[in-house]
Amino acid sequence: MTACVWPVARLLPHAGDAILIDAVQDWDAVSVTASAVVRPGTPYSDEDGSLPPWIGLEIMAQAIGAWAGCQALSAGTEAGLGFLLGTRRYDCRVERFLPGTRLDVRAVQSMHDPGGMGIFECELSAGGQRLAHARLNVYRPADGREFTRETAPGGNPPSARPQDQAAP
Repeated sequence: MTACVWPVARLLPHAGDAILIDAVQDWDAVSVTASAVVRPGTPYSDEDGSLPPWIGLEIMAQAIGAWAGCQALSAGTEAGLGFLLGTRRYDCRVERFLPGTRLDVRAVQSMHDPGGMGIFECELSAGGQRLAHARLNVYRPADGREFTRETAPGGNPPSARPQDQAAP
């Protein structure tokens, strides 16, 4: 495993409160360990400052995204977009994640294809106790900007349409 030398904000395309993980401890060719501290007052927090159980999926997905960011930055490219496609089963053993809890996340790649599809086995734990587990299906396009570019009828980007052009 290699210690992560980059800040999380450089590894993920998220910004501000959308970033849920606090640090990436280490990573290698197929796995990552990261952590997140449950803080009250986030857009996802319940009134008591806890986080709902479904947020565990996003924390796992962000760990995978941070792993991909580490891969990209170590290869001399920028971190790109990735997408959580889903999971067949999310097993969460808690009703909520309590404020102040440090959540440790581990994600291990079990499948990857050249087209960008991947499967990761993920686990959230706190104090050595397993809190949640899921197998996440993810996708990372070769060119995230091109993948998300909005196109108009006929395949032209909106700025190329005559009605979008500024009058002289």
